[in-house]
Amino acid sequence: MTSRTQAPPLGAVRSSLRTRLCCAVSRPVAMSAAFRKAAKSRQRQHRERAQPACRKKLGLLEKKQDYRLRAQDYHKKQNALRALQKKALDKNPDEFYFKMIRTQLKDGVHVIQQPKDEVTPEQMKLMKTQDLKYVEMKRVAEAKKIERLKSELHLLDVEGKQPNKHMFFFDTKKEVQEFDIATHLNTVPELVDRVYNRPTIETLQKETVKGATDPAHLKKLDQQRKNQYDLLKQRIEREKSMFVIAQKIQTRKDLLDKTHKVKVKKETTNGPAIYKFKFQRKR
Repeated sequence: MTSRTQAPPLGAVRSSLRTRLCCAVSRPVAMSAAFRKAAKSRQRQHRERAQPACRKKLGLLEKKQDYRLRAQDYHKKQNALRALQKKALDKNPDEFYFKMIRTQLKDGVHVIQQPKDEVTPEQMKLMKTQDLKYVEMKRVAEAKKIERLKSELHLLDVEGKQPNKHMFFFDTKKEVQEFDIATHLNTVPELVDRVYNRPTIETLQKETVKGATDPAHLKKLDQQRKNQYDLLKQRIEREKSMFVIAQKIQTRKDLLDKTHKVKVKKETTNGPAIYKFKFQRKR
């Protein structure tokens, strides 16, 4: 008896062939991927399309991203105009607020006019750098120097001082017409205009003249006296300005209090602002 071998089924044959082909092809596929990457680095770069030569005068060719930016800017402006138009339509004709009169248009920009403080630059600089105690100390020092100068000068023939009046009484008009002030005061005519150190004729005859008698020396002494009076005037003005600065610093210090207050008088260069504070009963 002859034995017959049974043929394998068709599906099994196909699966075995597919397995062999995959094993055979897997190595060339991996190699082709490496070559493809190497070739891609050398290939030509694909650049954006340029403006045709016949349209060079129109500039660069607009791309999608350029159009997108231009469209966004256009819509932004249109929305702003639409919002302003709506605001103008909704505006109340009787509306008023203080910025209408306190703003000014400069170079297309609304600038708010700030109120000017009545403070000189020197006062502002000193207020920012020094405190109240320092200003008060300097003011007291100036006041002592003023008192010392006044005690030395006596404020006799100072310019601007109201002249003293010396009134003489007579019984008849003849005495008034014949009146001679030098004879009446019993002194020489050269000393009549003096309000101090005006000796009589008897004193001049008995006593010797003390001090400088040279005209040049007297002129020099007069100039020194005038300089002293100018210095005294400057110190008095400086003491007044120090007093004003101290008051302004104290006012700004008092304004830090949270008590309700009302401004009664504005600040000036010669005085601080005046506020009226609400009365509060202390515990």
